[in-house]
Amino acid sequence: MAGKATEKGLDGLNEIELKDAERRSSPKAAVVYEAIRKEGEEELGRDTAALLWSGLAAGSSMGFSFLMEALLSHYLPDTKWEPLVSKFGYCIGFLIVILGRQQLFTENTLTPILQLLHRRNRFTLVHVGRLWGAVLGANLAGALLFAVLMHAMEYFRPDLRAELVPIGMKVYATGFFATLLSAVFAGWLIALMVWLLPVAETGRVTIIILITYIVGIGGFAHIIAGAVNAFYILMMGGASFSAFLLRFFIPTLLGNIIGGVAFVAALNHAQVSPERHARGSHP
Repeated sequence: MAGKATEKGLDGLNEIELKDAERRSSPKAAVVYEAIRKEGEEELGRDTAALLWSGLAAGSSMGFSFLMEALLSHYLPDTKWEPLVSKFGYCIGFLIVILGRQQLFTENTLTPILQLLHRRNRFTLVHVGRLWGAVLGANLAGALLFAVLMHAMEYFRPDLRAELVPIGMKVYATGFFATLLSAVFAGWLIALMVWLLPVAETGRVTIIILITYIVGIGGFAHIIAGAVNAFYILMMGGASFSAFLLRFFIPTLLGNIIGGVAFVAALNHAQVSPERHARGSHP
């Protein structure tokens, strides 16, 4: 084996150096795919109660994105570059959720879907539906809980309202199709982030911040991060329930699913499928 390796390597490299080169090379797409698929398989096997509690924690944790962005905006000067800094606050909720291994709906547009594409049967489809329903419902409940706490915060931090309201109103700023398109990009980016994390090693925090900062600075609609904002404005009387459904919830949910499933899960499954079939790994 050492002789064969030496023949393929550069002249002068010994076996140890060749192994070091192999260790430093990026893993194949099929390896990343399998790592994420295994994670999705484990998530589909989790108890519903565990999913609900984890989803509730994630939904409430995402509220810190709204709060931190408002706090940074409050203390920064009113300049054109202020959003470039305050949008780093948007990353906080994602950092808490992802590093804390809490269940976030937009992550689940990739991990369990890879398992569904791998095992295309009714059993897996039913469990994906159970996972999505439990996590989405719990995420929204957590987001509502945080919005209620934000509303109560005004009693001891009335100065924050001037920042919270304009930030919150942004989720209602566009119509159905514009929000849908915006949400496609958000779902796409978050699913790409999940795809990158297995190979990130010590760079996980950097990847989370970079990807979610793009989502935040681009104003791309995210169903859970945006739900805290949307619920807060709803409680303030700044939007109707029909506006919540038609301008935020429905288009954002559809767009996030399309972005995560079609542009990341399906495409990455397609790129590794020929290699898996060549090795005899049929779904």
